[in-house]
Amino acid sequence: MSFRRLAVLVPLVALLMAGCARPPQEAEITAKPRLPAVADSYLPMPEVTPRHVPKSVLAGRKLVVSSAAEIQLQPGEVILSFDDGPRKGSTDSILATLDDFNVKATFLMVGKMADAYPQTARNVAAHGHAIGTHTYDHLNLANANQTVAMDDVYRGEAAVARALKGSGHTLTPFFRFPYLAQTGLLRASLSEQSLIVLDVQVDSQDYLKSAPQQTIDRTLARLDKRGRGIILFHDIHPLTAALLPDFLQALADRGHKVVQLVSRDPSPFGEDLVTASKN
Repeated sequence: MSFRRLAVLVPLVALLMAGCARPPQEAEITAKPRLPAVADSYLPMPEVTPRHVPKSVLAGRKLVVSSAAEIQLQPGEVILSFDDGPRKGSTDSILATLDDFNVKATFLMVGKMADAYPQTARNVAAHGHAIGTHTYDHLNLANANQTVAMDDVYRGEAAVARALKGSGHTLTPFFRFPYLAQTGLLRASLSEQSLIVLDVQVDSQDYLKSAPQQTIDRTLARLDKRGRGIILFHDIHPLTAALLPDFLQALADRGHKVVQLVSRDPSPFGEDLVTASKN
């Protein structure tokens, strides 16, 4: 994907406000309040017990798409997505868990987080996960004018691409609106720029002050209701890193498959855009 603007160098400000509000079309997902910024120093990661799940159990098919309309899942299929990172510590723990279960996810990175932790961004790519973007400053784009909104999108793209530069890995055109707040004009503008907007069908609400098992149960209940969908987590939270092994084990126990999302250049002779060497 080509980038149309270079990001300007800005001072690193307090790290990202956690989480995203629900998309308006998802009636069962409740909006969340604006949360305090994450501190610059990250919390110690809890011990995570490795799981040894047969590699064929949870890993599903590879879904190659060039538009959001092509993201069609079968019953029992899910896509794992992580917003707001990368973040040293929690993101690294999540990568280890995903490796342990032999599944791939999509990470929608915030530009200023990629500027803060470029090596962590490269680690995500090196593990074979798709990397998309989530703006630079995590603004509520629905409340910004068109110029400001698109500038935050472009700066986010440039920052994540800058973090990956020289790594041999590719930034994909996947994009998610902060707080899932969007307008029709913005969505159309992103489509014109060949960005693929990822919506959410199952919000874990892992930004809430819930016990790990409560978060797992809440997410599974929403997934049980829908039967399939894109699941939203946030890799900036130690809680999410701690609960992920049990959550993935529950998915395997229920017979779900984790689909690997891969983007394709929309041109007639386009190739798959992946962040790691093809197997």
